[in-house]
Amino acid sequence: MELIPAIDLKSGRCVRLRQGDFAAETRYAVTPERLYDRYAAMGAGWLQVVDLDGARDGAQVHLAVIGELARRGRLKLQVGGGLRDRASVDRTLGLGVDRIVIGSLAVIDPDRVAGWLRELGSDAVVLAFDVRIDAHGTPRLVTHGWAERSPVALWDAIARFAPAGLRHVLCTDADRDGAMAGPNLDLYIDAVRCFPEIRWQAAGGVRGAADLRALANAGVAAAISGRALLEEQMTLEELKPFLPAE
Repeated sequence: MELIPAIDLKSGRCVRLRQGDFAAETRYAVTPERLYDRYAAMGAGWLQVVDLDGARDGAQVHLAVIGELARRGRLKLQVGGGLRDRASVDRTLGLGVDRIVIGSLAVIDPDRVAGWLRELGSDAVVLAFDVRIDAHGTPRLVTHGWAERSPVALWDAIARFAPAGLRHVLCTDADRDGAMAGPNLDLYIDAVRCFPEIRWQAAGGVRGAADLRALANAGVAAAISGRALLEEQMTLEELKPFLPAE
């Protein structure tokens, strides 16, 4: 399993949101460029960058920052936020980004996103399915910065995109994200069991190396960490087994 550090951008700053709430924001003084350099030096292979303003408003805000990070050339970039049409997708990939992250649009307009998967190739697209667990234990999708609930179950969403060659899925338990409460291991165990051909990326709740080991044992391909890495909750020695460049 690979650890993928995450940088969330809002108003030009590195931030973390608690459970996707823009009113529950923690700001960090470090710049995106310094974080990039820190994670590259650490031995990471990929970096996820999310334009939170773009995700909320539907139009990309941080293209200049993303372009600057891409030009550094030491990490592969996985970028999301505000990718609502093909022009924004092509613009982002044109910056040197390796993989785009598509979230709400995959729920709202699955046919269009399935077309992008076929055209761009399964390794250039990761679908971000954010979920909340309902009273019956079923993961249901949430969209638009987790403000809107969908009746669609995660498993049905995955099956819908399988014919288009879906390979990468970033799944976040919205109730765990930014809360440092530990990942939802049952969710990922079920995900890997139901769709073993998918390279699952787990996000939400990672606190330390024990959580990374547990996710690796669950069979996920990658774990996304934002806050725990920002606040240096883990030592480099603990992280080494999950860093491909080490």
